[in-house]
Amino acid sequence: MPQVEIQSSLSPGTAMQNPTEVSRGLPLTTKPKLPKKLTLVPLIFLIYFEVAGGPFGEEPAVQAAGPLLALIGFLVFPFIWSIPEALITAELSTAFQGNGGFVVWAERAFGPFLGSMMGSLKFLAGVINIASFPVLCIDYLKKIIPALGSGWPRNISILISTLLLSFLNFTGLTIVGWAAVLLGIASLSPFILMSAIAIPKIHPHRWLSLGQKGVKKDWNLYFNTLFWNLNFFDNVSTLAGEVDRPHKTFPLGLLVAVIFTCIAYLIPLFAVTGSVTVDQSEWAQGFHATAAEMIAGKWLKIWIEVGAVLSSIGLFEAQLSSTAFQLQGMADLGLLPNFFGLRSRWFNTPWVGILTSTLISLSVSYMTFTDIISSANLLYTLGMFLELASFLWLRRKLPEMKRPYRVPLRLPGLVVMCFIPSAFLVVIMVFATKMVYLIAGLMTLGAIGWYFLMKFCRQKNMFKFSGAEAEERYDQ
Repeated sequence: MPQVEIQSSLSPGTAMQNPTEVSRGLPLTTKPKLPKKLTLVPLIFLIYFEVAGGPFGEEPAVQAAGPLLALIGFLVFPFIWSIPEALITAELSTAFQGNGGFVVWAERAFGPFLGSMMGSLKFLAGVINIASFPVLCIDYLKKIIPALGSGWPRNISILISTLLLSFLNFTGLTIVGWAAVLLGIASLSPFILMSAIAIPKIHPHRWLSLGQKGVKKDWNLYFNTLFWNLNFFDNVSTLAGEVDRPHKTFPLGLLVAVIFTCIAYLIPLFAVTGSVTVDQSEWAQGFHATAAEMIAGKWLKIWIEVGAVLSSIGLFEAQLSSTAFQLQGMADLGLLPNFFGLRSRWFNTPWVGILTSTLISLSVSYMTFTDIISSANLLYTLGMFLELASFLWLRRKLPEMKRPYRVPLRLPGLVVMCFIPSAFLVVIMVFATKMVYLIAGLMTLGAIGWYFLMKFCRQKNMFKFSGAEAEERYDQ
């Protein structure tokens, strides 16, 4: 089995005294023996699938608030959220070039408890999000095969698709990365064609509609749809240790991915809202396929439904990779037992992380699509507050730490940059339902309990954890 080299780390107290040493000693948490494989193009498409995977899933924004507000949301939200998140990810992923990403950032900023909390919240958000993709895939397929709409055929289809896709992830990031390139091209092709065919049918005044009269705005659905479709740019940070020349590849990859993602959402949304008039309630998940039939015929509807399946595969693979390598990074930090960092003998993939993520995602796949994305969003929101705080704290306490890419703002400007997305996070929390609060609350309590359970296991030597210096940080 390929060995994993755990780099020597400094205690937090020492780190604060010697920022230069921090930049050399702390960032590299994982260094696989095999060479890094992820280059720029596969990285761009992996980021794209971490976040979007195409315009599938944007339709409920129109259902919730009408065409105008949906268009404004997808135009404005990237500046409020996506760009700041990508900038933070670019700076910290190039400063801490190892697996674990945001878990490493929180652990270095605030210590192992908050590092563990960050890891648990983001991991749970990730695996809940993973559960949504087989559900999304089946929601499109049921338009072709109605029997998949409910009952045991639906449940069996979700189970089989989840297991098969997990096995594909087991074969390695090289295959997953280039598969993402092919899946991205294939899933976007019908939308490019639909948008071109729709041009003569577009009536620009339809873009100004605030929705049908008498239809109440569903702000919870609106904000959660925007958030779910345009976040998770930071997920790719968890596999920074697998990227070739991350100091150059990460900033460029994130820049291209942000632009690519926004264009992929906006062009079809402008095309369909401008060319199709239907009851607002019909803008549910999967409506783009129906619109394609209205614009060009059933053949394009089927193509988009096939594209949705391909997109769901790409989304699943990208996010499962992130959660699996996150667990490996947490094991390297001493936040989880060493066996979570085990890699496959054949493919050099973190098979324990893949298996754990798959099993948990299966356990929540029975939830409705709306409950899935709302629960994932709230957990992700709690983790993002900690991530923004970690970014600011590391910049303040370790200003001289080597950062191959640095956000070109001083600390006051960074505070403003982080305040705007923080305000939106509060909005997401305000509009959450009681059920979502209950699910997220229980999982947060579970995350706290998990930290103390791991601390107990370490003290009793029940499992093997990482080296002595990690243990010193953990026990402080």
